[in-house]
Amino acid sequence: MNTKTYFITGFPGFITQNLVQKIINSDTSLQKIYLLILPSMLENCQNALDVLHKKLPSLQFSKIELIEGDITKPHLGIDSTKLFQLHEEVTDLFHLAAIYDLAVPKQIAYEVNVNGTINVNKFALSLKKLCRYTYFSTSYVSGNREGKILESELIMGQSFKNYYEETKYYAEIEVEKLKGKLPITIIRPGIVVGHSETGETSKFDGPYFILNFFSKLRFLPFIPQLGKDNATGNFIPINYLIEAVYFLSQQEVGMNKTYQITDPAPYPVQDIYKEMLSIYLNKSTFGTIPLQIVSPILSFSKIRKMIKVEKEVLSYFNCYSEYDCTNTLNDLKGSNISCPDFIKILPTLTKYYQEHEHMIEKHVVVT
Repeated sequence: MNTKTYFITGFPGFITQNLVQKIINSDTSLQKIYLLILPSMLENCQNALDVLHKKLPSLQFSKIELIEGDITKPHLGIDSTKLFQLHEEVTDLFHLAAIYDLAVPKQIAYEVNVNGTINVNKFALSLKKLCRYTYFSTSYVSGNREGKILESELIMGQSFKNYYEETKYYAEIEVEKLKGKLPITIIRPGIVVGHSETGETSKFDGPYFILNFFSKLRFLPFIPQLGKDNATGNFIPINYLIEAVYFLSQQEVGMNKTYQITDPAPYPVQDIYKEMLSIYLNKSTFGTIPLQIVSPILSFSKIRKMIKVEKEVLSYFNCYSEYDCTNTLNDLKGSNISCPDFIKILPTLTKYYQEHEHMIEKHVVVT
């Protein structure tokens, strides 16, 4: 049996931690996992490893090694001796490191998401035993496009809602150029939420902003609906994403494919909003506030900070996009991997939020 050596960026991010856990628990041919980390994050990463250690077999856990570096630097900022070793050993590369903040400034977004990916691409080209390069993009490279978005589509003349979307789009273009030169799999996740069975998540972003909103307005006798639009929610639990990614990145069928790992049967955001309100506060909506009114209100920093909601989130309440995931569903057939019904897992996700909403470190810093 051929052994596998993984090189993964993006630790200690939530998705990366779950991916590492999946690899250790599932890959019997595992030789080593190298995790590229920023030097400034060393203590945080060691703490994250301590938490992982409690969940993982000790023998396999010993195969994890932290490597200090920086994707924005030439050769990823890795020591030359270690770099030579990686060129000789790495068989599987996962690139997840990115700035995911919807409110990220332009310069930082381009430096990390685009230039960083170009540097990782160069690193990938230097790997002598590379079997698969799995790149994590986002469904939202579609920008402001509406209607059905196919997995085969990328450059469609779209504009973007924020610099996160824009820079992930340009980064994916750079990876797409390497198809045919390298064994590549591109992953476009929807908005990732907690585990469908435990609710566990590291950050309360995405749909959790709705719960932040409810939490601050819980004293009101009623809570209004936000807008009347019927856009659907592009939400997937972390365990579905990880199971799908691990399977597709290991199978020959995933070679040179792009997968939108999204909910194949998404619910309207307004239905999710009402259901979360019912579960969290046992209330129903009354009345409606148009998004055109809410948006200017969230232009004030004090209000955003008070209710812990980023203004950029509102644009996803009325984005009429349908993220087709035909490739994903077809290539997962026979794997027993499927996306859970989102409404059915909302009680679990909401309960986890209720039990941990006091933890400051789980909330996104809203500015």
